[in-house]
Amino acid sequence: MDADEFLAESFAEHRTHLKAVAYRMLGSLTEADDAVQEAWLRLSRTDSGAIDNLGGWLTTVVGRVCMDMLRARATRRETPMEQRLPDPVVSPEDGGDPEQEALIADAIGLALQVVLDSLRPAERLAFVLHDMFAVPFDQIATIVDRSPDAAKKLASRARQRVRGTMPSPDRDPVRQRRVVDAFLSAARDGDFAALLAVLDPDVVLRVDAGAFAEGGSWTISGADAVVGHAPNFQRFTTTRTVQPVLVNGAAGLISSEDGRPRSVLGFTIADGRIAAIDILSDPERVARLDLALPLD
Repeated sequence: MDADEFLAESFAEHRTHLKAVAYRMLGSLTEADDAVQEAWLRLSRTDSGAIDNLGGWLTTVVGRVCMDMLRARATRRETPMEQRLPDPVVSPEDGGDPEQEALIADAIGLALQVVLDSLRPAERLAFVLHDMFAVPFDQIATIVDRSPDAAKKLASRARQRVRGTMPSPDRDPVRQRRVVDAFLSAARDGDFAALLAVLDPDVVLRVDAGAFAEGGSWTISGADAVVGHAPNFQRFTTTRTVQPVLVNGAAGLISSEDGRPRSVLGFTIADGRIAAIDILSDPERVARLDLALPLD
């Protein structure tokens, strides 16, 4: 094996981890792939013999690339991230492939990705690398160009924001699915009382239909406001095929029409009720998802 082949194999051993880091940082599967590819290009131009810890070096590089990409988003003044749902990771209920499992490890639910998208780039990086991947603050400090104490404060602020914004989700997949099935049944029947019973009083509904779609992207809060959309839920469940799936490792649904996926629904279940519903129905983004599911 020559040096180039050895380097490529060494990089491949870290690729899944690097994509998981990039996905948490960017909330975009395509951009995560781009960040990992950029790390490979930088490695191929570097004297690998001078790298003592390849995994740590690559994690640092991906962190810096992601920071640059997040800052570029802000500079371009793209659609605010709070109006754009992160890419969901959709897998069968019996689990996905190893890369999918790595992407959603540590209960990185879709609602948590939404919260991460609201953090400042440096806060997000400090929180993601330290709290999710146990990267020491000395290493994080070199990426954000601050002291280790300052990096620790960034992670602390992000942690408080995350804890204060979203409830602690239920982890039991059976309980999750039971609640989602109750929602689906109530929606099909147009049963307002049953819908209210399954929703947390402060439930949040986020819909991302794409920047150019009629209705666009929007967010509403409160059980009464969400139940006001019961007719839409009923049409959704009676005119399309609805299939149970995992969305970022939690109970979710995917709807299809004529065998084509149309929408992905992610649910956050807390204390036996639905605390958040995230619906991605942007046709272009749904079509790009690697679903690998048998759609009827």
